[in-house]
Amino acid sequence: MLKNLLNLIYPETCFGCNELILKNEGKICSSCLHDLPQTFHHKIKENNVVEKFYGLLPLEFGASFLYFKSDGIVKQLIHNLKYRGKEEIGTYLGNIYASDLKELTIEYGVSEIIPVPLHPKRLKKRGYNQVTTFCEALSNQLNIPLNDSLLVRNLYTETQTHKDKEARQYQTNLFEAKFKEQDFGKHFLLVDDVITTGATLEKCAKALLEIPNAKVSIVTIAFTQS
Repeated sequence: MLKNLLNLIYPETCFGCNELILKNEGKICSSCLHDLPQTFHHKIKENNVVEKFYGLLPLEFGASFLYFKSDGIVKQLIHNLKYRGKEEIGTYLGNIYASDLKELTIEYGVSEIIPVPLHPKRLKKRGYNQVTTFCEALSNQLNIPLNDSLLVRNLYTETQTHKDKEARQYQTNLFEAKFKEQDFGKHFLLVDDVITTGATLEKCAKALLEIPNAKVSIVTIAFTQS
């Protein structure tokens, strides 16, 4: 009853277009859900994500759920998730995307889901890691453990959003895998919000590949289209 009253006073709006959400809709209205620019990478072995890391990483597989453009629904969703505390967006998108990833994760034998970590200083400032709820949804739906302590960020840097790949590459030793013998030989699914240059994911993956006999795959919510 209280929820219904609050909805009358503060009606829910779509995180994609800000229009009112109908009773039977989720966090995204039916129109935005229909218009989500899905990549279908899970059906394409040599996709944009895999090509991004050719010659850089020995990925088992790579995939992004959506295409990210300079305007539109996906930009709005990521902005709400990353900067406005709308963590439920990650849960919503993760629950949808998990069904696409199920066959891949079974085929390749994924052992653990690893979110790209924030430095503790940035985590304290923001209050949350924007990929956590997305990872939790994947973990719950795919029945794959989430490990958010294996990979750590050693250095606090300014936001990476507007830096080009060359600028990011100069930052070394940003990430480290705090592994034990029990982590040897595992297949890690590394997860981030958006791939732009791929530099951050490359550094994270290389840190994980320092683990003896480790394998790495990459999944993100979105892939930036140039």
